[in-house]
Amino acid sequence: MAHMALNSQEIERYARHLVLREVGGPGQARLKAGRVLVIGAGGLGAPLIQYLAAAGLGTIGIVDDDTVSLSNLQRQVIHGTPDIGRPKVESAAEAVARLNPHVRVETHACRLTPENALALLADYDLVADGSDNFATRYAVSDACFAGKKPLVTAALGAFDGSLTTIRAHETGPTGEPNPTYRCLFPSPPPPGSVAPCAEAGVLGALAGVMGSLMAMEVIRALAGFGEPLVGRLLMVDARSMRFETLAYAWDPDNPLNGVRTSPAAEPARPPLPPR
Repeated sequence: MAHMALNSQEIERYARHLVLREVGGPGQARLKAGRVLVIGAGGLGAPLIQYLAAAGLGTIGIVDDDTVSLSNLQRQVIHGTPDIGRPKVESAAEAVARLNPHVRVETHACRLTPENALALLADYDLVADGSDNFATRYAVSDACFAGKKPLVTAALGAFDGSLTTIRAHETGPTGEPNPTYRCLFPSPPPPGSVAPCAEAGVLGALAGVMGSLMAMEVIRALAGFGEPLVGRLLMVDARSMRFETLAYAWDPDNPLNGVRTSPAAEPARPPLPPR
């Protein structure tokens, strides 16, 4: 049986998962074998990393080049007051070790860029992006498309959050490609149009909600149950406690696997009429 891969301590630790029919021994063994790269150990990454560690994920890679500051602690619950000034990857790794010694942490104390993204995610099964800027989100999503990796990506506003799963390297049930991140957000907003967190603020518990939802999406993907948020953007409004889901689809004009850009596109396809 698959759960024989778990030792007696792990069987007790994950008992509440093992009795879930959708997870069980096989699902928990898949989690133990899983390797996830988390981008950012901040507002979204902190709860995400905690719940992945508690769930028994085998290996968590953490990418972050920042140090812990006092203003982080209102929402970045994986770090504590004594961690101020320490690299976030270090305090996050210590928190994981304290929570679950069966989880391996690989720290990457760097900023993810278009140049290093493919190399960073090469050894992982899935990427979870909790970064706080559009440049990183596009670099991560482009690299996941090129590297054929599933991506769970979330974003935070002051009182709102969003979450989706991108599996653009696979086709959907209709045979059409799954949408890319650029099908949802074709280009970043103009510089200066979105206020950074330090100026706009963010409700701390909202980061916990969105990071936990990211963890749920990652755990379901690895354990192999449920319906992923592919082609669906989950939007959370913390003022009215409203959850809405927006459907989105593959854009034939997107620059990654659109009909004009993809080398895999059929050469015999007639050109699109000018708009």
